[in-house]
Amino acid sequence: MKSLLEKLGIQENNRGSCFGTDGWISNDGGSLIISTNPTNGEIIGTVETASSKSYEHILSKASTSFINWREKPAPQRGQLIRDLGNALRENLEPLGELISLEMGKIAPEGIGEVQEMIDICDFAVGLSRQLYGLTMHSERPGHRMYEQWHPIGPVGVITAFNFPGAPWAWNAAIAAVCGDTIVWKPSEITPLTAVAIQNITNQVMTEHETSGIFNLLVGNGPSIGQTLVQDKRIPLISFTGSISTGRKVSKQVAARLGRSILELGGNNAIIVTQDADIDLTVQAVLFGAVGTTGQRCTTTRRLIAHSSIVDELINRVMGEYANVTIGDPLDTNVLMGPMVNEEAVNNMVKAVQRAQDSGGTLLYGGKRLPELGPLFVEPAIIRMPEQIPLVCEETFAPILYIMDYEKLDDAINIHNSVPQGLSSAIFTSNINTAENFLSVGGSDCGIANVNIGTSGAEIGGAFGGEKDTGGGRESGSDAWKGYMRRQTVTINWTNNLPLSQGIKFTGKEKS
Repeated sequence: MKSLLEKLGIQENNRGSCFGTDGWISNDGGSLIISTNPTNGEIIGTVETASSKSYEHILSKASTSFINWREKPAPQRGQLIRDLGNALRENLEPLGELISLEMGKIAPEGIGEVQEMIDICDFAVGLSRQLYGLTMHSERPGHRMYEQWHPIGPVGVITAFNFPGAPWAWNAAIAAVCGDTIVWKPSEITPLTAVAIQNITNQVMTEHETSGIFNLLVGNGPSIGQTLVQDKRIPLISFTGSISTGRKVSKQVAARLGRSILELGGNNAIIVTQDADIDLTVQAVLFGAVGTTGQRCTTTRRLIAHSSIVDELINRVMGEYANVTIGDPLDTNVLMGPMVNEEAVNNMVKAVQRAQDSGGTLLYGGKRLPELGPLFVEPAIIRMPEQIPLVCEETFAPILYIMDYEKLDDAINIHNSVPQGLSSAIFTSNINTAENFLSVGGSDCGIANVNIGTSGAEIGGAFGGEKDTGGGRESGSDAWKGYMRRQTVTINWTNNLPLSQGIKFTGKEKS
């Protein structure tokens, strides 16, 4: 473990707030955050949190650096992000292993998360030459209209424990090529991953003879997070986390007329029709429901299957669950690691019991596995006679609720009748059914898939959801516009001054 941290430049003198070029604020009076391995409870390391003094230092640095960074041509900004992507490539395996060690997801998922960070850097490099504006035809002769996009300022990024690297990269890579600087407040559960990533960005900034583009503030939500959200120097807050906290963030940012990008909870479902490919469906359900120990916002939490195939599907899924190896996420034979903490385990156990008390039938799992460690559980499969309020809640755990339907309209109604609206999927071999699901009256989620599960998204498309998921969009497509301000420009190259809408403003005529 020590050698892994050393590979990523994590030493005892690392602290929670980065400044300048590879310098760390120390002896700042901040408290300590202890990072523990959820697999065995061992301490991985400690990080000193940022104090109010270091917060001001970082915000001042980010604001000053923005003035210079925004003047650099976007393609040149893209060169820094290209080198960041290459630096991440060089650290792909050790950084992926640290994510697995600190968060608890299996090694292929940890490494896959770093690959996603690399992919978004590649995307952003191309984007740096494509920050397009539109040209419009003016109604006034001799006038030209167009729009252009300018950097918005320092961007605050608040991320969650379950993906300690990728959402930061979605925001940071895109915001940086747009000309913004970034102030990152990571989850207190995974601070060492953030320190490792900051070390990598420090190296890249040094090579480019710049600083303050990427900045880190480790601290808890009520102090550092709250301060960041309310800071008027931060025009945009990108928040990933729970719906309840997201509501608070949204109100506080809106109160100061700032912008927010919200990536909140999901309660994702797969609809399975009578003509679906069952083999394909089972593969998607397994990864969607069990991957990351059910601790993804895109985790498959509900399976809505046609009554004619629901029993066969249940038997097939249960058979796959029986083969899921649970244990140390760094073991290459393991498919499911631990939950992140005791609170997460308790929430799962309570939800399983509530489901049974409400008429659900526990078909598989749902129990603790103390012989493996206090944070290990069996994934649960629960047959529900209907979609009760519990099923409409998001329990961040590997619980799969299964319901059946007769008509497609009923399945879509069940699918949409939850507060969240992130990811959705349907498995069918009928193109009419697929198009119904994708139509305006179909899935109400930000992501809709056909014959693909709910979990795992490519960086080329904008990621985000509707309703209580918050409406935010990050990563691909035109999500870059969220990090910039739009300016409409009109140029008059004549000696006349006609007004729009044909308005005449000549004053009183002389007699």
